[in-house]
Amino acid sequence: MFLARVDGVVIATVSHPSMAGHRSIICQPIDAEGRDEGPPVLAIDPLGAGQHELVLISTDGSHTRAHVKDPKSPLRNIVMGLVDAKETD
Repeated sequence: MFLARVDGVVIATVSHPSMAGHRSIICQPIDAEGRDEGPPVLAIDPLGAGQHELVLISTDGSHTRAHVKDPKSPLRNIVMGLVDAKETD
């Protein structure tokens, strides 16, 4: 799991059948201070996160495939939570 910022929504005319009916977003992984960390990733978003909102992303592909009900889906990332506030030590 990692913390990320929502940077955009993906709209595709052609996609894998397992993505049908699922909202896909572009998420920028960030560190504890909010700085970008690595390249953006694609995630499905069952929670409806808004632009620039902080989200918790699960990289457990088996959970994502179970969510879309397709064991052969290429999907890996899914939004598991919306972050209200973060605390650092």
